[in-house]
Amino acid sequence: MSSVFSNPLSIPVLGFCAYSGTGKTTLLKQLIPELNRRGVRLAVIKHAHHNFDVDIPGKDSYEMRKAGAKQMLVASHIRWALMTEEPLDTDPSLQHLLKQIEQDKVDIVLVEGFKKLALPKIELHRASHGKPFIHTHDENIVAIACCDDTTTPDELTRLDLNNVGQIADFVMQYQQSWQAPEVNIPVNPALASTPQSGEQGLSVAQGINHILSQVTPLKSSETLALDELDNRVLATDSISPVNVPQQTNSAMDGYGFAYSDVASGKTLTVVAEVLAGHGYEHTVQSGEAVRIMTGAPIPAGVDTVQPRELCEADADTLTLLEPEQIKSGQHVRLAGEDIGINDVALAKGTRLTAAELGLLASLGCNQAEVVNAPVVAVFSTGDEVSQPGEPLKPNCIYDSNRYTIKSMARKLGCKVVDLGIIEDNEQALTDALQQASLTADVVISSGGVSVGNADYIKTVLAKIGHINFWRINMRPGRPLAVGKINDTLFFGLPGNPVAVMVSFLQFVQPALRKLSGEQEFADNRPWHPQYIPAIADENLRSKTGRTEFLRGIYHLDTDGKMHVKSTGAQGSGMLSSMVNANCLIVIGEQDDGIAKGESVFIQPFADVL
Repeated sequence: MSSVFSNPLSIPVLGFCAYSGTGKTTLLKQLIPELNRRGVRLAVIKHAHHNFDVDIPGKDSYEMRKAGAKQMLVASHIRWALMTEEPLDTDPSLQHLLKQIEQDKVDIVLVEGFKKLALPKIELHRASHGKPFIHTHDENIVAIACCDDTTTPDELTRLDLNNVGQIADFVMQYQQSWQAPEVNIPVNPALASTPQSGEQGLSVAQGINHILSQVTPLKSSETLALDELDNRVLATDSISPVNVPQQTNSAMDGYGFAYSDVASGKTLTVVAEVLAGHGYEHTVQSGEAVRIMTGAPIPAGVDTVQPRELCEADADTLTLLEPEQIKSGQHVRLAGEDIGINDVALAKGTRLTAAELGLLASLGCNQAEVVNAPVVAVFSTGDEVSQPGEPLKPNCIYDSNRYTIKSMARKLGCKVVDLGIIEDNEQALTDALQQASLTADVVISSGGVSVGNADYIKTVLAKIGHINFWRINMRPGRPLAVGKINDTLFFGLPGNPVAVMVSFLQFVQPALRKLSGEQEFADNRPWHPQYIPAIADENLRSKTGRTEFLRGIYHLDTDGKMHVKSTGAQGSGMLSSMVNANCLIVIGEQDDGIAKGESVFIQPFADVL
């Protein structure tokens, strides 16, 4: 039985497996130069079953390593080698070894050994040895290299063990046709199935799809001044009234001239200095140059700029250094090369943040038409909830959920109406919800959506709205109510503080983005939660069949990769775990946990929290 293997590289890995004495090493010693001759860049990993040394006693590197250096790197102009002393109880994992490969310099990795791993392999077989086949119990065999007297199954590619060229052909075809496996994000609404009748719980992806199907983007719009546009969504395309840049200009401080003068090798005469915001009215003639600053317009007759540090100027005489490196048109920014006049500068549905506002200003736009901001009404329920700033009633808690919901809604550009704490009274809830539905686009409550004798909100919603009460296969945040009161969207979030925030991020956030007119562009899907891969710095527990959202802290480590660990205890009432976190660690339904060192997806807080 094969052990699990996951290729950590973006290039293929192909193994060679056989019983001892079949000739793996002999074949590779012939195959490697043949593939090199064909231009294939190779890395090779060989598994050794015994102690070995790659250094020579008496050499400085050997003595330094034996003196106690855990890692010893020796280098010359021909090669370099890193030797690591790390006694282990078992052999290092192939995944760990593969991560040491400089994959940008290699086309494929060939592996000798590790035959028990579930990696694609070529099996080497000699009938004369009387050994059984490996492919009969290893489904990862992609070809068999054997002798003429060996019988092989029709479904496997047969290769001649003595024909190195044929085996090289197969390796090249495998390398060229290999595709990295598709990344499976933990929550993918595009792949979510339609819930079946009688299904006990919904997946997170199914819940998102259900919610978005009920959301119709707002159509009404308003025109606002530039300073009032922050975090609003464009209602129409923003058309550029000018070229960007407005005129052809220099991208460098240096000297401008005609490229045709470079070949002559002659010195040039500096006839003027051109500053940003100013121009040179005359045409620069052959044999002439201008001293020019970054952003200054390119004069007529100039098509190339050489940086100042690659020029030698003496009074009005200019000598170009390294002329063989000069390219025609270098360091010249053409008018309209960023955005042309009458081009779409920002598309309808773009959310306007700092970069977009700067772009509008650079075009001379002092206003824009944006979708009306969604109005979100927020309230809490429960006699056990007290208002912050007032004396805490016996057996009660202060209301935190209302404030976290309001903050997250405002960060999505919404106008918030605070309905306060509504008592557990059927008539009070009915009046508040009916009134809110007349003025708000969305109503959000927290608490009162799980099973409980005093959850009057369910009774009220059944009378005045069309609400579904769901159990979502996730933790935290299992109970969720979603529907409409008149034409107003309603979200009933869980009561636990962390569950409220997690549920908002997964379900309310995409609904508000769609409602506000934000568009799903081909390369950016703002409605759905965004995920980033990271390396787990600890073992992370989960349970198959539900999506787990752990509070985490991510950081860029010294290996240049994102790493993440949990904040510790994960109780759904522990708001401090959210304060200490900067992301959610998202473990999909199919996983029963993530081992330390494995890849996991995170959902950063940057957008809303």
